[in-house]
Amino acid sequence: MKVDLHIHTTASDGSWTPEQLVSNIQQAGIDFFAVTDHDTIANVAQSEQLARQYGLHFCKGVEISTTLQGQSFHILGYNINTEAVELEQLLKHNYALMEETDHDSIKKLIAAGIRLDYREYVDYQHNPARGGWKSLSFLIDKGLCTDANDFFANLFTPLVGISFPEFPSPVRAIAAIRQAGGIPVLAHPGSAFHGTDLEETLNYFGKEDIAGVECYHPSHKAETIRDAIAWSRRHGKLITGGSDCHGAFLPDRKLGYPDVRLEELTLGPIISWPIDK
Repeated sequence: MKVDLHIHTTASDGSWTPEQLVSNIQQAGIDFFAVTDHDTIANVAQSEQLARQYGLHFCKGVEISTTLQGQSFHILGYNINTEAVELEQLLKHNYALMEETDHDSIKKLIAAGIRLDYREYVDYQHNPARGGWKSLSFLIDKGLCTDANDFFANLFTPLVGISFPEFPSPVRAIAAIRQAGGIPVLAHPGSAFHGTDLEETLNYFGKEDIAGVECYHPSHKAETIRDAIAWSRRHGKLITGGSDCHGAFLPDRKLGYPDVRLEELTLGPIISWPIDK
């Protein structure tokens, strides 16, 4: 059974609707998948309905943004109750923070001398089918950057005072997932996004009620995957994996890559059906 437990849709910064996602899931030969949009569950219910319609196994998921000592970390939540109050409040808080960051980044670019009209930005309508987010699409259309990599390399930088907001702590995200009956998993711990040592990251989160580790991820080298699996086994943690696919928005993130099979993972309660069926 081919598995992909980290996928984004138009609800956050992916370019595929649930219908397009499920069509691509079928073409990729994936049997079990999760929708894990950033700080929103807006497309989870529709994705689950389509998965059932086409005989696919599905897991309700989300990817929550957190901050620890100025560093960003993402926590995946699986098998969540999408109506849980604490989780809903946290996601709304984070989503509002990112919208505020969008607005502030344009204001700061203007203050830095880049000729932009803030009112034009406010009135601008971002097309979710492009993937990404409003400020990125606006700046691409104004000819100031070409894609997300260019955006983060040359515009969204400390040089003009732009950075990610201070999100709630990982501890709060983990607690919200637990309160929603879900399973918290540390996303891509070995990616450059975290900027810290893999062992240090894993040891910290191992003390914070994390249930599992996303060992398989496209940003992980073979050595990272091996070390993350070994650490997870030593500490009795679940072993998950996913493509972190964003559809056409990030073409290097291919659905179903890395090619992960069910027997390579340790999913425990993430699986909600009898394995022998």
